[in-house]
Amino acid sequence: MNRKGGGGPAPTIQSVRVRVPATSANLGPGFDALGLALDLHDEVIVTLLPGTEIVIDIAGIGAETLPRDESHLLLSSLRTAAQRFGVELSGIGIAARNAIPQSRGLGSSAATITAGVAAAWMLASGHDQLDRAEVLGLAAQIEGHPDNVAACVLGGLTISWQGARGAQAVAVPIRADIEPVLFLPPDGLSTDTARGLLPATIGHAEAAFNAGRSALLIHALTAAPELLLVATQDRLHQSQRGPAMPESSRLLEALRAADIPAVISGAGPSVLALCSTACPPERASAVPMPAGWTCLRLEVSAGADASLVGAPPE
Repeated sequence: MNRKGGGGPAPTIQSVRVRVPATSANLGPGFDALGLALDLHDEVIVTLLPGTEIVIDIAGIGAETLPRDESHLLLSSLRTAAQRFGVELSGIGIAARNAIPQSRGLGSSAATITAGVAAAWMLASGHDQLDRAEVLGLAAQIEGHPDNVAACVLGGLTISWQGARGAQAVAVPIRADIEPVLFLPPDGLSTDTARGLLPATIGHAEAAFNAGRSALLIHALTAAPELLLVATQDRLHQSQRGPAMPESSRLLEALRAADIPAVISGAGPSVLALCSTACPPERASAVPMPAGWTCLRLEVSAGADASLVGAPPE
């Protein structure tokens, strides 16, 4: 791949298709470290256009509200990544079909950023295969934290961290019987609002509690689902954010009181139950929901996927 940094050559590919999943971060105790990819997907086709025209078509979620200019997060991420990967973009067509609910704690911004970075990688490299470490690193840099991006890029259950080499992550194979059940509210919640409710400092006891539960959660998801209820306990963020999402908090309490391992998805307000043979999804879906909420039985997604659509004519 030609990576000359700034003013690189025009790409040799005409169109790229990228498919990216929703993600649920934290999973209870794994604050800003754990993530799970869910099979709700946004799909985007990025096409090179003659001249400098920008055309953005959006269908599905966000069709009435998302911008269709340079302020669109996918376009800005695409341009940032193209510059990093040393490829010059001019006219761009974007056709997006969105299924990931926005402002619901399901990683919609991480998915959009990942789609832009992945598309730029494919255009710059000309390969029909993503360099997932490269996409993860830049997408996490744009997003500001790696937990949702890691699950979006790698799929499945992921553990992510920041270090001297930037954002890194590993995917952990989980039991095949893990079935996420998502409780989706009608209204969203700003991530900034949710983070604003967190205390500036925490005590050693709370930190030790969550560290232990995070380690146990990995074991529960990979080998012992009967431990998921205790493994999803949290003391760092869920109750602290409760005042901003009272319906979510009450639903979470009702699910857990019924011995269903449930957590706030990301910063909320969606609620996620981690069901399995130890706790069948039918039990979770039978719990009464607040008015206007939707229950979705999902699968775990394999992560981002990208392919070349075609090459420019001779």
